[in-house]
Amino acid sequence: MSSLRAATMFLVAFFLSILMEIAHGQMTKNAPSRWIDGKAIDQGIAYFLMLLALLVTFLVH
Repeated sequence: MSSLRAATMFLVAFFLSILMEIAHGQMTKNAPSRWIDGKAIDQGIAYFLMLLALLVTFLVH
C-alpha cells in the first residue's frame, strides 16, 4: 500500500510541476493571445488519456 501512495505522490508532483512551468511561462509573455491554442488542448487531452491509461493499467495489473 505504501508503494501505491509513493507512486501516486510522484505522479501528482510531476503533473503539478508541469502545470507550474506552464503557468510561469504564460506570465512571462508580453501579449498573450486570446485565441484558443488547438495544439495545447490536444496535448492536454493526450496527457490526461496517458494518465488514465496508466491508472487503469496499474489497477488491472
